Amino acid sequence: MISSLLERKIEKRPDKVRLQGRILFLTEDPELIKRQLSGEDLAWDTKNPAANNPKLRDDISTDEITPAHYCFYFDETLGEIPYLGLKCGNVTPIGRSDVKRGGFVCAVSGKRRGKGSSREQSPYAEMCAGIRVVIAENIERIYKQNCQNLGLLTSTNFSLIDRIRNGEEISLREFTEGEDEITRQVIEYGGLFTFNVARMQGKVFLPPIQTPQRSMTLAEKIFARHMINEKGGVGVQSVKPGDTGFARADLRFSHEYVTPMAAIFFEHYVGKDAKVNDASTILFFRDHLTFLDEVISEEKKKLGLLDLATQLKLKQQDFAKKQGIRLHGELTDRKGSEGICHSIVLESYALPGQLNIGSDSHTPHVGAIGCVAFGIGTTDVFNSWITKDVRVRVPESVKIVVRGKRHPNVTAKDFILKILSLDYVRSGKALAKVMEYAGEAIEELSVDERATMTNMAAEIGGFTGIVAPDKKAVDFLVERRGLDRAKAEAMTEGLYSDPGAQYAHVIELDAAEITPMVATPGDPGNGKYVRELNTPVPVEIAYGGTCTAGKNEDMDMYALVLADALKHGKRIAESTKFYIQFGSQETRDYCVRKGYLDVFAKAGAHVIEPSCGACINAGPGVSTRPDQVVISAQNRNFPGRSGPGQMYLASPLTVAASAVAGYIVEYEPSETRAAVSV
Repeated sequence: MISSLLERKIEKRPDKVRLQGRILFLTEDPELIKRQLSGEDLAWDTKNPAANNPKLRDDISTDEITPAHYCFYFDETLGEIPYLGLKCGNVTPIGRSDVKRGGFVCAVSGKRRGKGSSREQSPYAEMCAGIRVVIAENIERIYKQNCQNLGLLTSTNFSLIDRIRNGEEISLREFTEGEDEITRQVIEYGGLFTFNVARMQGKVFLPPIQTPQRSMTLAEKIFARHMINEKGGVGVQSVKPGDTGFARADLRFSHEYVTPMAAIFFEHYVGKDAKVNDASTILFFRDHLTFLDEVISEEKKKLGLLDLATQLKLKQQDFAKKQGIRLHGELTDRKGSEGICHSIVLESYALPGQLNIGSDSHTPHVGAIGCVAFGIGTTDVFNSWITKDVRVRVPESVKIVVRGKRHPNVTAKDFILKILSLDYVRSGKALAKVMEYAGEAIEELSVDERATMTNMAAEIGGFTGIVAPDKKAVDFLVERRGLDRAKAEAMTEGLYSDPGAQYAHVIELDAAEITPMVATPGDPGNGKYVRELNTPVPVEIAYGGTCTAGKNEDMDMYALVLADALKHGKRIAESTKFYIQFGSQETRDYCVRKGYLDVFAKAGAHVIEPSCGACINAGPGVSTRPDQVVISAQNRNFPGRSGPGQMYLASPLTVAASAVAGYIVEYEPSETRAAVSV
């Protein structure tokens, strides 16, 4: 494998680019988009934009660029579907192949472009539709890195609009300015794979990390242990924010949405008979589409999307078998999967102090036990199969301190929804930073609850989330994983932030001031207290599950509320369906041992085997009508992500209580929170 790559001819792209084509402005006004698709070129004033230009759409998610069900494609067919899920008001103005037919070379939007999933299908779809550059006020880290890896140019410089429109030559420096040395070269070589081949051939310059000893944050310490040094070994004395290089990964994983495209890239660019580097540290998961056939529409079946989804599964199976890679797949005796990737990685694999990478934006889940774990795109995945490392620019850290004692009906989900509602986060200032959670209220949380906080660092737009491992982390490893206590304690030594560590920002919250939260439809950042809802909000569907809310302690919460309801002669409201989905078979077994399945059945809840399911519009619990109201314990409520309905996000306690009431309510325990006895 290596010898063939060493002989490969690799060249940089030209120093100047000329982008000849039209510009698509993704505006809030759907009529303006439709006019552009019909051939009209919008006027755009780069000198006085605030006064003369229409409002651009902010917060465009990857769910809107490539709706989940279209990601069953993993070839150039994706060029027919960019922005099919883009919502402007209540309108989705862009149809299939509209962008490709329009001759657009540039797409322009507002703040936080590309938030959400780490799917590389989004920039790949844009590229295949003819887009060569995307411009936005700020751009989410994973999406931006995916663009760079593929060779799609990105910029926050709106003055480029006139130059593109005039067909002028633009220096490549316009797109590399402000980037670190490695990212600059990735852009110059037109993508990560060609850069990595040039790296193997000794053609690129890798700046050595020579940061002198300094006080470091927890994340910085873990990065320092994993960065490739100038001798080719692993580990450097210290790092600081902005240091760039490659970090050796302890664990690399992907799921059926990403593995097939990465496998095709690998076979095409490296060779059909080539072997991955150290298959024992790679994991595959079949966890996203297990229940798709139960909810996919007849229209989508006619488009062949269900058949395509099956091809994803088969391609992953074949590649895993060929490469000798462990695949956590579907159950053989009943419908469902072994578990969601994040759940299984936390339960069975991740260890304190590791650096783990995965093909999903919620990879930070395992930061709950003191890992640096982050999501990467398809090209990063397939390149890591060759090099066993990943490109890293050491991020700044934000310290989020939650002090005091929380109320009995308040959970980690309420904490994170409160954090997401803060101006610092909503303005994009937390983008690409490490979220380090600390304070008495965080220390009091279990590892399962901490995982909710680290998991939803993805919704913040952060690089990752992390909690310093302590006795609770050690207990988790001993009790849930069977590790020797002395070995588990040794793993946590030194894994804390130094007293003099520097942070980009510190957020301080008082747990006592936080009451149960919801995020209103459209964005996880739309947080408000349940008691601030002016009128009762009836719910037709309540959903408890996913990686964020399908853990053991989440099941404790659903069971607590439902057992309490049964004691008072209540069940799930007749107007509401309540779905409870396990995150893993381990959690299902836990529920069996605790007697929770009886509680769920008696209360009228529908129990589902593990899978990502409704969270990605691929299982029971999805909405089917725009007016349908859903309350969900999942992590995202972007438009269209889980069906066309109106989705509120909330904690497991609030979701279960609302399922019983039939409308959104706080859970009011009849007695202090305690273990459920059946």
